[in-house]
Amino acid sequence: MQLTSASFQQGAEIPRYYTSDGDDASPELSWRDAPSETKSFALIVHDPDAPRPGGFTHWLVYNIPPETGHIEENVPDTERVSGLGTQGKNDGGKIGYMGPAPPSGTHRYFFRLYALDSMLDLGVRATHKQVNDAIKGHVLEQAELMGTYKNKREQAA
Repeated sequence: MQLTSASFQQGAEIPRYYTSDGDDASPELSWRDAPSETKSFALIVHDPDAPRPGGFTHWLVYNIPPETGHIEENVPDTERVSGLGTQGKNDGGKIGYMGPAPPSGTHRYFFRLYALDSMLDLGVRATHKQVNDAIKGHVLEQAELMGTYKNKREQAA
């Protein structure tokens, strides 16, 4: 399975538009070659470099239908998105995507897509821990895309 984005390339800087310094819009994501037995997908966007134990989760989307292979740019911050699935609560305490906003230095942002053998038995507003616990034992395959971002306010100071 392969995860790509028209918004940024593997290992490259995430454009400002998709960060808290810009419009905080979620990037476009596409994937292909998922296992035929996939029943749903889950997406977790995580910054392991954040200065807090366990890092910082920026986006959770789960129960993405198995026929889906694309997420449009700028997904609305609603609990359920038609044709996409359910969005969980990011570590900022909000539903939906929260763009990169590192307090200092360059951080890495891992977009991880999981092909699952079931739908997740989770309601709306699930946390990173709840999604992680729910996918255990159900991951058929996973794909990863990593982008970086450096705080622009720090550069301007």
